[in-house]
Amino acid sequence: MNWLPNADLSLLKKRAVIIQTIRSFFIERELLEVETPSLSQAGVTDQHLFCFKTHFIGPEISDVKPDVLGVPLYLQTSPEFHMKRLLSAGSGSIFQISKAFRNEESGRYHNPEFTLLEWYQVGFDHFQLMDEMEELLRLVLNCGQAKRLTYQQAFMLVLNVDPLSASLEVLKTAGSHLNLGDVLDNEADYDTVLQLLFCVAIEPVIANDSPCFVYDFPASQAALARISPVDQRVAERFEVYYKGIELANGFHELSDSEEQLSRFKKDNRLRKENGLLEMPIDTRFVESLKILPDCAGVALGIDRLIMLATEQDHIDNVVSFTIKGA
Repeated sequence: MNWLPNADLSLLKKRAVIIQTIRSFFIERELLEVETPSLSQAGVTDQHLFCFKTHFIGPEISDVKPDVLGVPLYLQTSPEFHMKRLLSAGSGSIFQISKAFRNEESGRYHNPEFTLLEWYQVGFDHFQLMDEMEELLRLVLNCGQAKRLTYQQAFMLVLNVDPLSASLEVLKTAGSHLNLGDVLDNEADYDTVLQLLFCVAIEPVIANDSPCFVYDFPASQAALARISPVDQRVAERFEVYYKGIELANGFHELSDSEEQLSRFKKDNRLRKENGLLEMPIDTRFVESLKILPDCAGVALGIDRLIMLATEQDHIDNVVSFTIKGA
């Protein structure tokens, strides 16, 4: 019967308990739970992320020129921009458990609609936020102490190559045994090659026994993170992995509005060069960064976390309805 939910009801009950545990974790720490819009007049500029687009056919929004279908709106890939606007407005430390949307393939770890936990701690840097995330992971997953590696250390450990100094040719040679064929050979973008090597060679092996925090990503992959004052080659960004799954992505948040705008414009140039549509930049968000308090934030995939907590091997087993059955 194709109307039935994907997940067994017993797993959905476990899911509810886990989400309540997460919510209690933050309430006990006196973070404010917030709700922000799923729809926005701006999209995300990252060339590796794709937004769902729709149109608002009601009265015209004064500062947006509607096209023939109405005012373009985008389903958010993360609540990040709106949450930071709340931080700039003086909300204090906040968290949110919400739906997010990415127009990409569905698979073992992916559903185009998914549940995201995002939180921001005012006064924290990325190291303090890693400490707090480890507490949450140990509570939910009953796992051991997490490991920590710099991005550079992870590459040296697995591929014996320095991602901060190696040439593109050296990187490709380091990955020649991975059977990636023309995908690796024909790629000309340095960061895309790094990401490919990281996903295929490093993610599967660095965190099988306990979670692993990888930090100090290359400055070229800073996204919305600060550049390290200690080493300008790296950004104050981290990701979390466990049993071959990427769980979370966190930043010591950039508060330089001009630098962020420059990064967004660079993203759009890359999109254009790669034959992708340029995305409207969220100028309200950029403006809010001028008074963003010193903070660190992280987004964690709830569905993937529940997969690990309930020992499931496919995201379909822990969500009520996937895109295929919605």
